[in-house]
Amino acid sequence: MTQAITQKSLYESDFLLWTQETVAKIRAKDFDHVDFENLIEEIEALGRSEKQELENRLETLLAHLLKRIYVDMPDCFNGWENTIREQRRRIILRLKNTPSLKTCWDDALNDAWFLALGTVKDEYSKKGYQFPDTWQFGQDIETMLNVDFWV
Repeated sequence: MTQAITQKSLYESDFLLWTQETVAKIRAKDFDHVDFENLIEEIEALGRSEKQELENRLETLLAHLLKRIYVDMPDCFNGWENTIREQRRRIILRLKNTPSLKTCWDDALNDAWFLALGTVKDEYSKKGYQFPDTWQFGQDIETMLNVDFWV
């Protein structure tokens, strides 16, 4: 029986080394030897991860806003408000460093809402708390990052 010998590419066997060699080739303008297929895949993944980071921060923000607005547990208010402030700071910084994320704000907010609402309902509906099916306040960036909806 003959076994097929498969050789892993550098991309598959040592990602860090692949990145270092790819950068060196680009700097040297050695474009004939750049692994463009995997390079393109990695650049696309970077863009997706930026959007995913925004969605994750928005999900956490929305979950804590929902708790702060609709869950009457005063002992928890301070912790929820601290998390709200932290997520807002992180989102502001992310938008400052990657302004094009503003173009996907609405989609990211909608996805984050779906996840946050599900999480909070799972945790608090059994305790008798009710949550709206849609976000009842402004959804624009300025409002979401600055308004204390519970005041």
